[in-house]
Amino acid sequence: MDLITARGLSKDFIDDVFKKAKTYETVAKKKTAVDDLRGKTLATLFYEPSTRTQLSFQTAMHRLGGDVIGFSDPKTTSASKGERLSDTIRVVEGYSDVIVIRHPLEGSAALAAEYSSIPVINAGDGSNQHPTQALMDLYTISREKKKIDGLTFLIAGDLKYGRTVHSLLYLLAHYKVKVMLYSPPSLPMPQWIVDEVSGRIEVEVVDRLREDADVVYATRVQEERFPDPEEYRKSLYQIDADFVEKLKEDAIIMHPLPRVKEISPEVDKNPRAKYFEQSFYGVPVRMAILSLLVK
Repeated sequence: MDLITARGLSKDFIDDVFKKAKTYETVAKKKTAVDDLRGKTLATLFYEPSTRTQLSFQTAMHRLGGDVIGFSDPKTTSASKGERLSDTIRVVEGYSDVIVIRHPLEGSAALAAEYSSIPVINAGDGSNQHPTQALMDLYTISREKKKIDGLTFLIAGDLKYGRTVHSLLYLLAHYKVKVMLYSPPSLPMPQWIVDEVSGRIEVEVVDRLREDADVVYATRVQEERFPDPEEYRKSLYQIDADFVEKLKEDAIIMHPLPRVKEISPEVDKNPRAKYFEQSFYGVPVRMAILSLLVK
């Protein structure tokens, strides 16, 4: 099985990931290891910068007793000589048991899976999808809120190019939730994604940060998407201490990271802030994904 998109993932698979991740939490917290993937090798092919995704996948494989190979700078590989992605994949599959790939082009992970005889996991393909991030986001919510059904979400920031929120919205469609979408006018959630999930969950576009959410999921407004610096500055928003104090006492604030200005550092000490816990949960969740996909 490959993990390329959150679209079409079954509720059974989500439940299986959550069940396994919970069993791996102690291993992750104690920074120990098991032998579940002893003798197996993970290849991490990162054509774009990454901190959390790359390091958490590497950590997850080591915690499972496996080995890791790969690269984080395509300039050091034959890609800099013009090698096709398909050729790279066919070479790397001979060295490993599972491939994790991040690539700037949409559809690159699907292409990799087409040429690979071993499982391929999408760690982000352009502005398209990031399914393992969405799974760890959903797992964070289930652990911190003790439920998902019945919650109201505020998803804010760059919803047009933000691959994490595209994947998250697809997963939320499996639950009984309400989702409010807040973005700069030029960066709305793609309408075709909204149309696809709105028959299953309630989706509302809002024109301000709403305080009535159970889960606030903030994302970075990506400066590199704006040719006009002034237009970028007009699109910025910030979750600050004053806004947080207006939230429900048991609300949680999440962010896939990295953040820039959209969450003030003063929020970090507020018990509602869960983005660093969210980052930690990436290890047990990716341990679960690897153990389910690698045979």
